[in-house]
Amino acid sequence: MTYFIKCVVFVLFVSSTLVFAQSWPSKSIRMIVPYTTGGGTDSVARSLAQQLSKTWGQTVLVENHPGAATMIGADLVAKAAADGYTLLFSDTATFVINQHLYAKMPYRPLVDLAPIAQVVQLAPVLAISNAVPVNNLKEFIAYAKSNPGKLSYASFGSGSYPNVISEQFKRMANVDILHIPYKGSAAAVTDMIGGQLSMLMVTLSVFDQLEKAGKLKILATATGKRLSLRPDLPTISEAGVPGYLANVWFGMAATAGTPDVVLDKIHADIVKILSEPNFVDKVIKAQSFEPVITTRSEFISFLRSEELRWGQLVRDSGAKVE
Repeated sequence: MTYFIKCVVFVLFVSSTLVFAQSWPSKSIRMIVPYTTGGGTDSVARSLAQQLSKTWGQTVLVENHPGAATMIGADLVAKAAADGYTLLFSDTATFVINQHLYAKMPYRPLVDLAPIAQVVQLAPVLAISNAVPVNNLKEFIAYAKSNPGKLSYASFGSGSYPNVISEQFKRMANVDILHIPYKGSAAAVTDMIGGQLSMLMVTLSVFDQLEKAGKLKILATATGKRLSLRPDLPTISEAGVPGYLANVWFGMAATAGTPDVVLDKIHADIVKILSEPNFVDKVIKAQSFEPVITTRSEFISFLRSEELRWGQLVRDSGAKVE
């Protein structure tokens, strides 16, 4: 009798889950971005939300909840109802860096969130001020070694990806460059152009037009291979620091416990959007990003490996919460 009851309960659970999945979404969806408006994360999220709204016939509303190193926004999703109506769109820091910086966090990224898709790969590049009298990466490293502590680099605070990957560069290149935290890339770039800041490592789109205008210099890409948009630009690894790699990306997740059928539907619809050449060219590649298409299980495995890799990078960098 007990076995029969268990079977009935299981059948009812499966049936109700399938009915829920078939009707999802039946109302508007919130997409939480834990950054301010106007940045790269926000821009991709809004473009993706617009396409998903068309696909689902429901409004996908992007909400910006910045603060506490993305933990405020991520915690909203972690504590939301597990029904797929609250989604998180964020970067590497939220998923795999913060847990190595903070002793206490309001959420556990790989426990309280349900990974859906890795959406885009960023293209971090190393750019320098025209005030630095060099023209390539080897010259930059040599100049830094000859002038320890004279050069400076910007980040968006301890533990942000520009901080960690710049400290990784310093360690592997054996150079002494001063860290100066900024609230965002705009102020840092202004200081680079003015000669008050020496170096910044963020995505190519931040610097591309400024380099064309002769206002700064891009020396190399931090990616593992040359960028399709800039095949002339060497990687840091091949230009002077063998083995260097910075892997930065944006991804989407829901609240842990969200039914797999819903997560699979969201994933499948994101893949369709990322497979549309027009969307990729006008939205993704236009911002110097690359689309990433993997299965959900591959994204979960990727997150686990990234957590280990970034944990080591954070320890090596000596990054601390300020």
